[in-house]
Amino acid sequence: MIGLLKRDLALAFRAGGGFGLSLAFFLIFAALVPFGIGPETGRLAEIAAGILWLGALLACLLSLDRIFQLDWEDGTLDLLATSPLPLEGVAALKAAAHWITTGLPLVVAAPALGLLLNLPAPAYPWLIASLLLGTPALSAIGTFGAALTVGVKRGGLLLSLLVLPLYVPTLILGALAATRGAQGLDAWAPLLLGAGITLACIALLPFAAAAALRVNLR
Repeated sequence: MIGLLKRDLALAFRAGGGFGLSLAFFLIFAALVPFGIGPETGRLAEIAAGILWLGALLACLLSLDRIFQLDWEDGTLDLLATSPLPLEGVAALKAAAHWITTGLPLVVAAPALGLLLNLPAPAYPWLIASLLLGTPALSAIGTFGAALTVGVKRGGLLLSLLVLPLYVPTLILGALAATRGAQGLDAWAPLLLGAGITLACIALLPFAAAAALRVNLR
């Protein structure tokens, strides 16, 4: 299992599709927002947390179709399906690799982009915590969507349509936690609810993704 995780990490960093593309999109998205909203720092500060969370969500979408597609095309997925490693474990490792190469860099970059968007200082711990606890859910949900659409030609749009509605609760709770933190209010409730969604996704969705893979590999 560790070997498969290392292989996926090496491929993501070597190809640059998971790491560089998503991070670059996140940086450009956050840099462009002030041009669209205007130079008023007060308005930017009010919506900065939501913008950063929306940017992170869209950045995660960019690399979802690569989670299983390359393995499908070169036959590796068929070998994994017949290996002693259960498909549930494969799906969990794919989600972990996606989070390490996509979600974690976004968490690291978010504070710097918060400065660009004039995010209030009290919001930073809540923003980092909400992204750290929420982005694994985005990877788990995305892995499930990628398993549903693996083998579908030009399935990127279909994949986005499938997973975007499932991303909404995590987006709302994550942005709410950071926004309440910026206002000096208690943000524990949305933060813990978001963490609960992440735990449920990590516990359940690898089984759903494995079932989808078995159907698509028949």
